[in-house]
Amino acid sequence: LSAGVYCCCAALRPRYKRLVDNIFPEDPKDGLVKADMEKLTFYAVSAPEKLDRIGAYLAERLTRDVARHRYGYVLIAMEALDQLLMACHSQSIKPFVESFLHMVAKLLESGEPKLQVLGTNSFVKFANIEEDTPSYHRRYDFFVSRFSAMCHSRDPDPEIQNEIRIAGIRGIQGVVRKAVNDELRATIWEPQHMDKIVPSLLFNMQKIEDIDSRIGPPSSPTVGVKEENPSVLAENCFRELLGRATYGNMNNAVRPVFAHLDHHKLWDPNEFAVSCFKIIMYSIQAQYSHHVIQEILGHLDVRKRDSPRVRAGIIQVLLEAVAIAAKGSIGPTVLEVFNTLLKHLRISVDFELSDRRSSCESTTLSISSKESDERIVQNAIIQTIGFFGSNLPDYQRSEIMMFIMSKVPVLGTTSQSLDPSNLGDLGTRRIQIMLLRSLLMVTSGYKATTISNALPAPFLDPLLSPSLMEDSELRQLVLEILHNLIDRHDNRAKLRGIRIIPDVSDLKIKRDKISRQDVSFMKKHGQQLYRHIYLGCKEEDNVQKNFELLFTSLALTTIELANEEVVIDLIRLAIALQDIAIINEDNLPMFNRCGVMALVAAYLNFLSQMIAVPAFCQHVSKVIETRSVEAAYFLPETIFKDKSNLPKSLEKDETDLFFLTNKIAESLGGSGYNVERLSVPYVPQVTDEDRLSRRKSIVDTVSLQVDILSGCSIEDKVDNTEEITFEALKKAIDNNGLEEQEKEKRRLVIEKFQKAPFEEIAAQCETKANLLHDRLAQILELTIRPPPSPSGTMTMTAGHPHYHSVPVYEMKFPDLCVY
Repeated sequence: LSAGVYCCCAALRPRYKRLVDNIFPEDPKDGLVKADMEKLTFYAVSAPEKLDRIGAYLAERLTRDVARHRYGYVLIAMEALDQLLMACHSQSIKPFVESFLHMVAKLLESGEPKLQVLGTNSFVKFANIEEDTPSYHRRYDFFVSRFSAMCHSRDPDPEIQNEIRIAGIRGIQGVVRKAVNDELRATIWEPQHMDKIVPSLLFNMQKIEDIDSRIGPPSSPTVGVKEENPSVLAENCFRELLGRATYGNMNNAVRPVFAHLDHHKLWDPNEFAVSCFKIIMYSIQAQYSHHVIQEILGHLDVRKRDSPRVRAGIIQVLLEAVAIAAKGSIGPTVLEVFNTLLKHLRISVDFELSDRRSSCESTTLSISSKESDERIVQNAIIQTIGFFGSNLPDYQRSEIMMFIMSKVPVLGTTSQSLDPSNLGDLGTRRIQIMLLRSLLMVTSGYKATTISNALPAPFLDPLLSPSLMEDSELRQLVLEILHNLIDRHDNRAKLRGIRIIPDVSDLKIKRDKISRQDVSFMKKHGQQLYRHIYLGCKEEDNVQKNFELLFTSLALTTIELANEEVVIDLIRLAIALQDIAIINEDNLPMFNRCGVMALVAAYLNFLSQMIAVPAFCQHVSKVIETRSVEAAYFLPETIFKDKSNLPKSLEKDETDLFFLTNKIAESLGGSGYNVERLSVPYVPQVTDEDRLSRRKSIVDTVSLQVDILSGCSIEDKVDNTEEITFEALKKAIDNNGLEEQEKEKRRLVIEKFQKAPFEEIAAQCETKANLLHDRLAQILELTIRPPPSPSGTMTMTAGHPHYHSVPVYEMKFPDLCVY
């Protein structure tokens, strides 16, 4: 009777329930009844409005079986759900999906690892289904939390732990795919979800990093290994997540990375941090790279009070990020990157000096350790600045060069952004050196079409300022920066080291014809370059590297910028440098004097072979041969290798050892060079930089500049302007005996202006200006007078204010008014 009642009741049950019941065998080991499953599937496809009831009934049975630990029936129920999901695609599937997700949640909540894996696999299959219409109410908060927790499984059994973690990662991957493909995909990018997803993935990536760091670099895993390796799977999921990020949610995906690295103290050492950000930079879309860089800069500001090694680790990560971003789009963050790095450079120097000042309160070992750590930070900043700058396009690199140069503090000024007032002289010098080192790296490999683009006036003036400072390292950095900018044909390596080059043609120097723009640049700024080379040779703390860089500067200027006029100027400069060593007005040590003589010898040997004038080459070779026999300390191969054989004094009358202006003029004049200007000694200009550089010989330089028109006194100059004749002009350009007269006049002028008060010097300058004005007016008036008489002389009445017997040949020597 009871059996009959049961059969009657079963017959009265809804058809969908009967179809669902039939798929479950009596023994769960037999598995899903396939024939009845096909009937259920056909029924669900034919009557999609019944899907929600089918799903609810299956969920009811599954919940009961889970509670009773009848896991065999649970597996059958989930298999049936999976097949129904794959077969049914209609609007009526939405309620069914809710039942399905409810059953998956039940499995994930159970403590049985097999059920958790089963629920995850079903969810992944569901995530790969593309639904016809979006769901406006479905949320995946529970699944994000549960899958993230599974990623941190601590099961005592390693195999089960590994299985659960893999399931958690695959579940997160499924959530990401489903949420991103949904119309409401923005919900998955909310911070509360990213704060769980990203650290979970990084946690599993970190585990394999720890193992690989002990056994060496990881090899490329096979496909089978990828499925079993939580680290590889987590990395793939992380890449996929970042690849789907858009402009509005990029920051939410990156910020949890910083929190994870901070929490687990992964900035020192920072191998894993670097690996993470490489993955990030290569996974995101290129146009969003600047978002990541901004986040790194912001985190560096947040951690600016941390230990030096932590800051250095963050900066190293920034270096790796900008190295990748510089090849693509870097957006508006270029100046922000450099500004932030320079600010932290200033902070690092401040920390270093404060540690040094507090050395009395700590042991010497700890202080030196702190200083070395800060040096690591500073080197990392410089490396980042240089690498980033060297990968920028030329137009941006020019802006960055000027930006960095504007940050270099100059003693005596207060307008710099990196205020050195609280650092003192030592801190200011540290900032100057590091900024110039940064600039050196930025200019590396820079190839400007014209030198005016590489050295514009707003950049050239502040760049050359440090070359006047009494610091050997600063001057070296300035010269190296100049070499980077001037050397457009990569000749610098061939000129490395100061030496007498036997045959310059063996160097295979590359050069082009001097452009009109470069000629114009030398006319405007050539004197600045000459002046800084000249003054750089007069520094007492010069070492061999300084002389080598000065030689390279002269050689590169010759190769890149020298026409006939510049060649004459360079020879005048070389003779003036020789006079520095011979006359020794600055009381230089004997090593410096011999070093300057060796520099002049090396350069004139190079120049004579470059312009290939036989007589000039013969004179230079003869002097070098004489020196090699009688005064080897005047040659670079000797003075810079053996400093013990220095002479006690330099005899001024040993003309065979010196390069003579009259012989050089004679040799060049025969080859068509205009050698008139060789008779005028080179004297450097004077600018405000001298006052800022704290040089000791400012008065000397000012006196030479004030007396540039003549080496005699003001009264003598007034007398000399009373009558200008052809004979006087001819005498003015006569080379015989002019060198010794000029040397004596310069000595007298220097002595006079060293002892004269400032007011007297100013008055003399004013008198000289008035004199020039009157002389120019006289010459201009002569040009508009009637033609000269047959005798070649203009005739004026005695009452004329400028009555003189003035030859018309005066108009052929306009340069006289300049010198």
